[in-house]
Amino acid sequence: MSAFFSYLLHGLAVGCGFALLASGLIIIYRVTRVVNLAQGTFAVVAAFTAATLLGVGLPHVAAELLATLVAAALGLLTGVVAVAKRGTSPQASLIATLGLAILGYAAEILIWGDQPRSFEGLAGSYEWLGLELPKQYALVIGVTVLVFVALEAFFEGTYAGKALSACASNPYAARLVGIPVVRMAVLGFGLGGALGGVAGVLVTPLSPVSYDSDVVLFVNGFASAILAGLKRPLLALAGGLGLGVVQSLVAGYSKASYQSAFALLLALALLVARGARRQAPDLAEE
Repeated sequence: MSAFFSYLLHGLAVGCGFALLASGLIIIYRVTRVVNLAQGTFAVVAAFTAATLLGVGLPHVAAELLATLVAAALGLLTGVVAVAKRGTSPQASLIATLGLAILGYAAEILIWGDQPRSFEGLAGSYEWLGLELPKQYALVIGVTVLVFVALEAFFEGTYAGKALSACASNPYAARLVGIPVVRMAVLGFGLGGALGGVAGVLVTPLSPVSYDSDVVLFVNGFASAILAGLKRPLLALAGGLGLGVVQSLVAGYSKASYQSAFALLLALALLVARGARRQAPDLAEE
């Protein structure tokens, strides 16, 4: 029972990171119809930046906030390159994000080298009914909940949030009422970068990050987004937590090497199932 509880907590904490990455993917996809292949890069850059800033003596909160801002700026830059030119097709934007992700590999190795990096999180644990809850896990879960509450408030209570929702629902109508659709698309990338940055600084104390960790992070974030139906960022929380718990149980009771394969197979299976459902009405009409 103690081992199961430990796996469950680890899965929830890691799943929070997946959910943050997935929410960024969903926001970008809904506004631009582009799957951002550089989403994992935002998390890796934020993790490396936080580790560097902590290494020169900055306090945790300051280093992690600055690292998140760096990831947000990188997201804005990605948006400018991928979607800022009016008339750019989603396919061209997709290739642009792939190119930027590959460029990120080279930049990360040039700046930080090819060795994994990590930094210490909160030490100690809380005890309850004879069970231990590591403080870093509690921090990850708590911050993730706050981020998703803030996202809901942003989309429901601010002009920018409502404009993003309008662009996601009907970009043509949004343009007619004066909403700058292209600017909102770039803003969506910036928000996705910030969410990826938060994921990076939260999960790095749980597991070291290297320059090629963006692939695993993207796959898990994408699988969580698919579980959420690519519809609402809040649904990504359920998708990420579910995936994280299942992966942790698989690693604990089987082999850790199966985790990424499970996420990829799950995403492929859901995509195939969704495609089959969309084709079914067309076949029925024929």
